[in-house]
Amino acid sequence: MLTPTELEIMDTFLKAAGMPAEEKAEYLRRQLDNLSEEQLNEYAGKINRHQSTLNPEETYWFSLQEVKKLMQNEANRRKLEKRGLTYSNGEPSPMSGAELASMLKSNVRFKSTDGIKCPELKLVEEDLRWWRDAKLGMFIHWGAYSIIGRGEWVRHHEQIPEEEYRKIAMSFNPQSFDAGEWAKLAKDAGMGYMVMTARHHDGFSLWDSPGSYDSFTTMQADAHRDFVKEYTEAARRQGLRVGLYYSPLDWRFPGYFEPVEKYDNALLLKKQAYDQVEELMSSYGTIDILWYDGSWLAHKGSDAGGAWLWEPVKLNTMVRKHNPKTVINERSGWEGDFSCDEGPHDIGGAIIPFPWEKNFSIGGSWAWRPENRAMPFEKVMDLILNVFVRDGNALLNVTPDKDGVIPDDQVQLFREIGQWMHKNGESIYGTRGGPWQPVDGVYGSTFRDETVYVHVRNPEAFRSEKLPPLRQKVVACRTLEGEELAYTQDEAGISLTLPENLWQPVNTIIKLVLDGKAARE
Repeated sequence: MLTPTELEIMDTFLKAAGMPAEEKAEYLRRQLDNLSEEQLNEYAGKINRHQSTLNPEETYWFSLQEVKKLMQNEANRRKLEKRGLTYSNGEPSPMSGAELASMLKSNVRFKSTDGIKCPELKLVEEDLRWWRDAKLGMFIHWGAYSIIGRGEWVRHHEQIPEEEYRKIAMSFNPQSFDAGEWAKLAKDAGMGYMVMTARHHDGFSLWDSPGSYDSFTTMQADAHRDFVKEYTEAARRQGLRVGLYYSPLDWRFPGYFEPVEKYDNALLLKKQAYDQVEELMSSYGTIDILWYDGSWLAHKGSDAGGAWLWEPVKLNTMVRKHNPKTVINERSGWEGDFSCDEGPHDIGGAIIPFPWEKNFSIGGSWAWRPENRAMPFEKVMDLILNVFVRDGNALLNVTPDKDGVIPDDQVQLFREIGQWMHKNGESIYGTRGGPWQPVDGVYGSTFRDETVYVHVRNPEAFRSEKLPPLRQKVVACRTLEGEELAYTQDEAGISLTLPENLWQPVNTIIKLVLDGKAARE
């Protein structure tokens, strides 16, 4: 059993999961400074022991309190909700020991999974197909903070006075910005969509926004340009789907920090958000993705915790009026069409059984810092391949400088990714994760129609692996380069022989052709 104190610690870590690193450290320090390292280790051990006592064949029934006890992270919460286990119903529900063990092993940390349910707002699978097929997208954090070069939270972290920050923002005038170059880089990297920050938490809008409080926009700045317009047009010219990031949070409003005490000011903040989202949805043609962020209030709690102010069902009903098929994430306080896992932490565990996307920055921070360097190619590929075999998408962030120039090492990394995807994309695009659950550090799989692709991450360890049984018969087995491989198939599974001379850097892909359509087991 977990004590009330241990449940409180668990809740603290859940709340901190999606915070920026500096904020997370400060938040945890404040919340846990009365606990010793020994106490935290003892708590972690109790969580792990829950896993080891599960019988895979037994059915476990959970009440509301028991569900709370077993939740390690937000990924678990979402998985429980998919089985009808929520904080609101409190009714006992069944789950097998095998399912529960799989749930507890996942280390995917979804930031906002307790959003308001509104089934009539959610897109159906067919409407999401293009997004799930595309697999890869480019994320762009760019704005007034890029002038300073100390990250997108610089105004908040350094407590820059509003008037001083406004002067900096009004000098925004990128001399080398070319949306066409950004879009071409995304296309060459094998990406199917882009998402640009139309407005971040500082409130500075990259378009001509009548709804912006005090006309805090690039059209009023030295640039006198609508960068959202230039970006959306450039992306479409490259055949890419268009996404916009929008944060309703705005540090200029005292009502954000004290929404109850300064409710009238919070309502002005809310009006700005509604007006600006409507501008973005009605002025730039089809918007394929709306990527919310920052719906929590006073930098506390979750996006769903701020729903009482934002009324996300009302907000997104308006979005659907202008763009009925926009794919919307879960960070407005409504559950959304897909969930987000943020940051470059390693991915492990089972296939995620609902639409999800991992987003992380390849440049060390979300916004430009001159001292940062791009992640190694091998690390990026390891992350995104672990996402693909778990049926997710990957959104890779770049950090243009104040002039709109993406750093050379990030450009080079995207080109390397593009070369790999051009060669191996058959095993990624249009596939789904499975049919087998991944074996961490060894292999995973993707499939499409009658073809299964085995992604061998560690060929040495793979030698001793036997793939689980398939209902379909394997009729051909070869590498993606076309080399035939020896194999045997029986009721116990499939054994493959992968000679060392066929091992590939990063990921060796084996293509299995079946006599019928594959399906997740």
